[in-house]
Amino acid sequence: MEHQVLTSLLGAWALAACSAEEAAAVEEHLGACDPCADEALRLREAVGLLQRPESLDLDPALRTRVLEGCLERRPPRIPVPAWATPYDAETARLDALLQDIGDAEWHAPVRLRWYEADGAASRRTTVAGVIAHLLTVDGLVAVALGLADPLGDIAAPSGAPAGRTEAYWRASHYPPTRAVRAPWREQSHGIVRTVSFTGEAGRMPVSYGDFELPLHDAMLDRAFECWVHAEDIAEAVDYPYQPPSARHLHRMIDLAARMLPDVLAARRRAGLASPAARPRLVAAGEPGRSLRLEIEGSGGGEWLIPLDSPGALGSADHEVAHVALDGVEFCRLAAGHVPPADAAAGQLGDREAIRDVLFAAASLSRM
Repeated sequence: MEHQVLTSLLGAWALAACSAEEAAAVEEHLGACDPCADEALRLREAVGLLQRPESLDLDPALRTRVLEGCLERRPPRIPVPAWATPYDAETARLDALLQDIGDAEWHAPVRLRWYEADGAASRRTTVAGVIAHLLTVDGLVAVALGLADPLGDIAAPSGAPAGRTEAYWRASHYPPTRAVRAPWREQSHGIVRTVSFTGEAGRMPVSYGDFELPLHDAMLDRAFECWVHAEDIAEAVDYPYQPPSARHLHRMIDLAARMLPDVLAARRRAGLASPAARPRLVAAGEPGRSLRLEIEGSGGGEWLIPLDSPGALGSADHEVAHVALDGVEFCRLAAGHVPPADAAAGQLGDREAIRDVLFAAASLSRM
C-alpha cells in the first residue's frame, strides 16, 4: 500500500477497526516510518483516554442475576420465601466483604451510631465486634426458630439487642477476631434454611425484649441492620459498598413506614412529641390526619402515615403534610446515621407533624 493510504488507516488501526490484512500492512509500515510510528503512538494514547476505566469490583447485582438465571433453569424444591431473600442477599454481600479483608483489618475501629431520646448515641468497637453484634441479635430470630442461641450459657441482662450484645462482648476473654465470621455465617445459613420450610406465612413472633415483630418483618429488620453495619465496616476498611437492590430496599423502607405509627404513639407517651401536636381521637380503622411520605430514587414509593393513632388509616383526604426523601437517605435516617433536621429533601405542610415523623424515623434506630 502507498504511504498516503497507510497514513489514512492509522486512526482505524488505533481503534482496532482495521481488517487483518490492513493491520498487518500498517504495523509493517510503522517499523520503517518514524513519523507514522510517532503519530500511531499518539493516537493509541488518545484512544486510551477516551475509554472509561473499568472497576475491578464485581457488579453488586451480579450475584442476583446469576442466581435468578440458575433458578429459572432449575427451580429449588424448597424456595426461600420472598420476605427472606433480602436477608439472604445482604448476609452474602457482607460475607464477600469479610472474605476480602486481611487479619489486621478485623481490628479496625468502628463506631456504631444510633438515636436515643432524641440525641445521637454511639459505641466504639471493631470490625470483629460488629460481626459479634450481628451474631447475637440475629440469634433472636434463631431462637424463635428453635435453633441454638449464640449466647449459649452467657446470661444477658435483658432480651433486647443491646443487652445481648454487651453480654457477649463482656464474656469474651479476648477481643473478637475473624474467628467470629464462621459462627455468624453458619447461623445465617441456618436461619435461611429453616425459614424456607415455613412457606409464605412467616407470622411467628420474634421477641426483641420490649417489643415483638412477626418473623417476616424480623427478617427484613435483620437484612436492614446487616446492610447498615456492612456500610460501617466498609467505611472503616475503605472498601466500596453499594446499597441493596431496589426491590429489597423497597421492602426495608416499607417496614420502616409501617412501624412509624407505633413509634409516634410511643414518643407521645414518653413526652417526646412536639408540644403543639394534639392527636385527635380516631377510632381504629377510621381515616385520620396523615403525612405523605414520598421516597424518591431506588426502592421508592409513597406511604400515608397516620399521625394520631396507630390503628387509624392513612388518608389522602386528611393529608396535613408532605415529606420527600431519597430512599438511601431515609434508610440512613432510620439507622440513626443522619440527623432528622438534615434529612428531608422537601417539606410541605404542618411543620410539627413533619418534625415528629422525622424524629420518629430516627427513633427506629438502636445499637
